[in-house]
Amino acid sequence: MLLTPHFTLREMIVSQLAARDGFDNTPPGPVVDNLKLLCNTLEQVRALFDAPIIISSGYRSERLNTLIGGSAKSQHVQGLAADFTVIEVCPRETVQRICESPIGFDQLILEFDKWVHLSVSRGAPRRQVLTIRKGSGYLPGLQ
Repeated sequence: MLLTPHFTLREMIVSQLAARDGFDNTPPGPVVDNLKLLCNTLEQVRALFDAPIIISSGYRSERLNTLIGGSAKSQHVQGLAADFTVIEVCPRETVQRICESPIGFDQLILEFDKWVHLSVSRGAPRRQVLTIRKGSGYLPGLQ
Protein backbone atom coordinates (compact mmCIF):
# COMPACT_ATOMS: atom_id res chain seq x y z
CA MET A 1 0.00 0.00 0.00
CA LEU A 2 1.41 3.37 -1.04
CA LEU A 3 1.23 6.05 1.64
CA THR A 4 2.71 8.66 -0.72
CA PRO A 5 4.29 8.37 -4.18
CA HIS A 6 7.64 7.10 -2.85
CA PHE A 7 6.82 5.48 0.51
CA THR A 8 4.92 2.29 1.27
CA LEU A 9 3.25 1.14 4.44
CA ARG A 10 5.48 -1.93 4.38
CA GLU A 11 8.73 0.02 4.50
CA MET A 12 7.36 2.15 7.35
CA ILE A 13 6.47 -0.86 9.53
CA VAL A 14 9.08 -3.51 8.64
CA SER A 15 11.05 -4.81 11.60
CA GLN A 16 13.62 -7.59 11.65
CA LEU A 17 13.05 -7.98 15.39
CA ALA A 18 9.28 -8.35 14.99
CA ALA A 19 9.79 -10.86 12.17
CA ARG A 20 12.34 -12.83 14.16
CA ASP A 21 10.14 -12.90 17.26
CA GLY A 22 7.01 -13.64 15.21
CA PHE A 23 4.78 -10.73 16.15
CA ASP A 24 2.77 -8.32 14.04
CA ASN A 25 3.94 -4.70 13.79
CA THR A 26 0.91 -3.53 11.77
CA PRO A 27 -0.47 -0.20 13.04
CA PRO A 28 -4.10 0.65 13.71
CA GLY A 29 -5.94 3.02 11.32
CA PRO A 30 -5.23 6.32 13.15
CA VAL A 31 -1.50 5.51 13.13
CA VAL A 32 -1.65 4.87 9.37
CA ASP A 33 -3.06 8.40 9.02
CA ASN A 34 -0.08 9.71 11.02
CA LEU A 35 2.29 7.73 8.79
CA LYS A 36 0.77 9.46 5.76
CA LEU A 37 1.49 12.85 7.37
CA LEU A 38 5.05 11.73 8.14
CA CYS A 39 5.60 10.40 4.62
CA ASN A 40 4.36 13.66 3.10
CA THR A 41 7.16 15.39 5.00
CA LEU A 42 9.65 12.71 3.95
CA GLU A 43 8.60 13.37 0.34
CA GLN A 44 9.71 16.98 0.87
CA VAL A 45 13.06 15.75 2.20
CA ARG A 46 13.42 13.46 -0.81
CA ALA A 47 12.68 16.38 -3.15
CA LEU A 48 15.15 18.62 -1.30
CA PHE A 49 17.98 16.17 -2.00
CA ASP A 50 16.60 14.78 -5.25
CA ALA A 51 17.64 11.38 -3.91
CA PRO A 52 16.03 8.27 -2.43
CA ILE A 53 15.64 7.89 1.32
CA ILE A 54 16.31 4.64 3.16
CA ILE A 55 14.04 4.16 6.18
CA SER A 56 15.70 2.19 8.97
CA SER A 57 12.89 2.59 11.52
CA GLY A 58 9.37 3.94 11.10
CA TYR A 59 6.35 2.81 13.09
CA ARG A 60 7.02 0.77 16.22
CA SER A 61 4.29 -1.01 18.11
CA GLU A 62 4.46 -0.62 21.90
CA ARG A 63 5.91 -4.13 22.09
CA LEU A 64 8.60 -3.44 19.49
CA ASN A 65 9.48 -0.09 21.04
CA THR A 66 9.92 -1.72 24.45
CA LEU A 67 12.04 -4.54 23.02
CA ILE A 68 14.47 -2.15 21.32
CA GLY A 69 14.69 0.10 24.38
CA GLY A 70 12.91 3.07 22.81
CA SER A 71 11.62 5.98 24.85
CA ALA A 72 8.18 5.50 26.41
CA LYS A 73 7.24 8.81 24.74
CA SER A 74 8.64 7.82 21.32
CA GLN A 75 6.85 9.41 18.39
CA HIS A 76 7.63 6.21 16.45
CA VAL A 77 4.81 4.53 18.43
CA GLN A 78 2.35 7.10 17.10
CA GLY A 79 3.62 6.78 13.52
CA LEU A 80 4.96 10.32 13.64
CA ALA A 81 8.72 9.59 13.40
CA ALA A 82 11.21 7.84 11.16
CA ASP A 83 14.93 7.18 11.22
CA PHE A 84 16.53 7.40 7.79
CA THR A 85 19.51 8.16 5.62
CA VAL A 86 19.60 9.90 2.26
CA ILE A 87 21.48 8.01 -0.46
CA GLU A 88 25.02 9.41 -0.85
CA VAL A 89 24.50 12.25 1.67
CA CYS A 90 26.09 12.17 5.12
CA PRO A 91 23.62 12.47 8.02
CA ARG A 92 25.20 15.72 9.27
CA GLU A 93 24.67 17.38 5.89
CA THR A 94 21.13 15.98 5.78
CA VAL A 95 20.28 17.64 9.10
CA GLN A 96 21.95 20.91 8.09
CA ARG A 97 20.08 21.17 4.80
CA ILE A 98 16.71 20.25 6.32
CA CYS A 99 17.26 22.90 9.02
CA GLU A 100 17.92 25.51 6.33
CA SER A 101 14.80 24.52 4.38
CA PRO A 102 11.16 25.43 5.00
CA ILE A 103 10.30 21.76 5.70
CA GLY A 104 8.05 21.57 8.75
CA PHE A 105 9.42 19.11 11.31
CA ASP A 106 8.80 18.71 15.00
CA GLN A 107 12.16 17.14 15.88
CA LEU A 108 15.28 16.55 13.85
CA ILE A 109 18.02 14.53 15.54
CA LEU A 110 21.46 13.63 14.28
CA GLU A 111 21.87 10.22 15.90
CA PHE A 112 25.42 8.95 16.46
CA ASP A 113 26.50 10.59 13.17
CA LYS A 114 24.95 7.52 11.49
CA TRP A 115 21.32 8.41 10.71
CA VAL A 116 18.67 11.12 11.04
CA HIS A 117 15.54 10.98 13.17
CA LEU A 118 12.72 13.19 11.89
CA SER A 119 9.37 13.58 13.57
CA VAL A 120 6.28 15.55 12.67
CA SER A 121 3.37 16.85 14.69
CA ARG A 122 -0.31 17.38 14.09
CA GLY A 123 0.12 20.72 15.90
CA ALA A 124 2.60 23.53 15.34
CA PRO A 125 6.05 22.06 14.62
CA ARG A 126 8.72 22.88 17.22
CA ARG A 127 11.62 22.63 14.74
CA GLN A 128 13.74 21.27 17.59
CA VAL A 129 17.21 20.16 16.47
CA LEU A 130 19.30 17.82 18.62
CA THR A 131 22.43 15.72 18.38
CA ILE A 132 23.07 12.49 20.26
CA ARG A 133 26.38 10.69 20.55
CA LYS A 134 27.45 7.73 22.61
CA GLY A 135 27.98 8.88 26.17
CA SER A 136 26.81 12.45 25.61
CA GLY A 137 23.03 12.23 25.75
CA TYR A 138 21.00 14.70 23.73
CA LEU A 139 22.68 18.02 22.97
CA PRO A 140 20.83 21.03 21.56
CA GLY A 141 21.46 21.95 17.94
CA LEU A 142 23.76 20.35 15.42
CA GLN A 143 26.87 19.48 17.46
